[in-house]
Amino acid sequence: MIRNKSVFIGVIGGSKVSAQIEALAEEVGREIARRGAILVCGGLTGVMEAVCRGASAEGGLTVGILPGESREAANPYIKIPIITGLGYARNVAVVRTCHAVIAIDGSFGTLSEIGHALQADIPVVGLDTWNISIKGQADTSILNAENPQAAVEMAMALASARSSA
Repeated sequence: MIRNKSVFIGVIGGSKVSAQIEALAEEVGREIARRGAILVCGGLTGVMEAVCRGASAEGGLTVGILPGESREAANPYIKIPIITGLGYARNVAVVRTCHAVIAIDGSFGTLSEIGHALQADIPVVGLDTWNISIKGQADTSILNAENPQAAVEMAMALASARSSA
C-alpha cells in the first residue's frame, strides 16, 4: 500500500544496450518524471543511465540502488545513490522499493529482477524484454507495452491499483 503521494516506479534493464533501446529507456525516464513519480533503478550504465538521463531532463528524482560500495560508481544522473555492497543481491532491493516495475531489454540480471518482482506481487510492465513460459505455455505475468508512454501509463495505473487494494 502506498502511504504517501510518492509513487516509486522501477526501471530494470541491461547495462549494455543498442541505441534503439537507449532511446526507449530515455523516453521512459522522461515520462516517469512528467508524471511526478520517483524513478528507482540499479544506478549503473545502459538502460539505467538512459532512463535516469531522461528523468533528469524533466526534473525528475532518480534513485540508484548500487551493487558496490562506492557512490562514484553511480551514473551521472543519479540524484540519490544507495550503497549496498550486495552485488546482484541488490536486485531484490531494487524491485522491492517499487510500486511497479518497467523491464526494458535486459539479460539474466533483468530476468532475476522480473522474477523477484513477480514473486512479491509487484507488477511488471515489459518493453522489448523477456517473455516467459511455464511448461511450454506462455505466461502473461509480464504486461507488454507497445511504447514508452504506454509502459509508464500502465505502470502508474498498476501502482495506483496496488495503493487502493
